[in-house]
Amino acid sequence: MSSWFKRKEKGIVTPTEQKKETPDGLWYKCPECKTVATMAEHKRLLSTCGSCHHHDRIDAAEYFDFLFDNHEYQELDAELRSADPLNFVDTKAYPQRVAATEKNTGLKDAVRAAHGQLNGLGLVVAAMDFKFIGGSMGSVVGEKIARAIDYARQNRLPFLMISRSGGARMMEAGYSLMQMAKTSAKLALLSEAGIPYISLLTDPTTGGVTASFAMLGDFNIAEPGALIGFAGPRVIKETIGKDLPKGFQSAEFVLEHGFLDFIVDRKELKQKLTDLLTMLKPAEVPAAEKAVLVR
Repeated sequence: MSSWFKRKEKGIVTPTEQKKETPDGLWYKCPECKTVATMAEHKRLLSTCGSCHHHDRIDAAEYFDFLFDNHEYQELDAELRSADPLNFVDTKAYPQRVAATEKNTGLKDAVRAAHGQLNGLGLVVAAMDFKFIGGSMGSVVGEKIARAIDYARQNRLPFLMISRSGGARMMEAGYSLMQMAKTSAKLALLSEAGIPYISLLTDPTTGGVTASFAMLGDFNIAEPGALIGFAGPRVIKETIGKDLPKGFQSAEFVLEHGFLDFIVDRKELKQKLTDLLTMLKPAEVPAAEKAVLVR
């Protein structure tokens, strides 16, 4: 037997200081199909799986980066922060919860708004961040969306809303529910002005957000596999006393039942939006009417 493959020394041990660990964050394993890819490739595909097209959740900043040309945009009302109108306390006081979430996430609240160019077309975008108290809709979320819609209306720019939310923020109770009417009223003004509104529903879009601005788009579109609904499936099952269909509340199920216009892969989103906005481009308004819109 040849000796070239025989181990001559037993018990070879590499000193701890010479061991090379694989650095964290180099590899991505898809939670659906278990395919492994480099993190660089995963980011290149905009946090989607190259095999099964599973869409990971991404932050508002990541949407802004790939939607706006040259990653250039101006944020709107970036410093708005939640107050505590009800002196709400659960396991901790609401101001403490907000402060801790700000520190952990670097966000001021659950939505960010910005304007810039998308393939040369002016656009206002408001995008929600689920990691800020579950993307819940409180007074600041409603106010920032309302102001973004006002900016779009005054500058005659199309408006894109990217929803990702667990629903209304319980710490603000009725104040949170008022944002449903507030944002819907602002969208009605946008519609009257003939300015396009596209609503993109991502995973998950639920509760009062689904029941208000998320479903009011001129086009309602969604990412593949997104959970979309009002109440949770357990609550619905207990209410109607029946088993729910397979895939209930998935974007594909919602599309099949007529509540969405189409589903778009994140990698194709920028071009799809360009096509829609080109088709829906608002007409120029006479100077006299512009003065009325600004008021």
